[in-house]
Amino acid sequence: MSDWGWVAAAAAAFVGSHLSLSHLFRGPLVAALGSRGFLLVYSLVAAGTLGWLVSAYRASALTPPLWPVGDAIWAVATVVTLVASVLFMGSLVRNPAFPSGGPPAEPPREARGVYAVTRHPMMWAFALWGLAHIAVHPVAAQIVLAGSIVVLALAGSALQDRKKLAREPGWRAWEARTSFWPFAAIAGGRARLGGFGGHALGGGVVLWLGATWAHMPLAGWAAGVWRWIHG
Repeated sequence: MSDWGWVAAAAAAFVGSHLSLSHLFRGPLVAALGSRGFLLVYSLVAAGTLGWLVSAYRASALTPPLWPVGDAIWAVATVVTLVASVLFMGSLVRNPAFPSGGPPAEPPREARGVYAVTRHPMMWAFALWGLAHIAVHPVAAQIVLAGSIVVLALAGSALQDRKKLAREPGWRAWEARTSFWPFAAIAGGRARLGGFGGHALGGGVVLWLGATWAHMPLAGWAAGVWRWIHG
């Protein structure tokens, strides 16, 4: 098997185990093992498959890029990762998709901030991150690694919607006020752009600057605005 083939095998194990344990097998396993037992199994499987994926990726040989990457692609990817950072930081506050540890919390009466953009801002942040990395580093192993994150984020979001609809009465109304696809609810007049707050905008900019700067010591090349600042 080729190097990137092993990356693909590890990615399939990571994504498949996460989705199946989170949705298909979660109920039976919780019934058999209890909540703590299930969490232990879930954590071990997630850590093991993620470790395999990272190890396979690091061991893979660099393949020729599928397309040339110039400043235009870098500029678009830089903006996309900024949007992803804002979505991620905004999703950390008042996110109705988070487990409450008790009875389901009632979703907000109005979608504002990142939730006006999409009801799954954290998952779309991961998906946009993956797409941006594919755009600027289109080699086989990177496409498989980042693509697996895109698939996991978006498939997990869709499955979460299905689960929430079955278990939480207020989720259907929340879906009517929001959208799965970014900006679709705003374009359809169901939500208004605005109300992001400092934690989303300020925190997103800080995360974006820090994460793109970290590419220099960790990967050996500049990303984001640092690509132009450091030449």
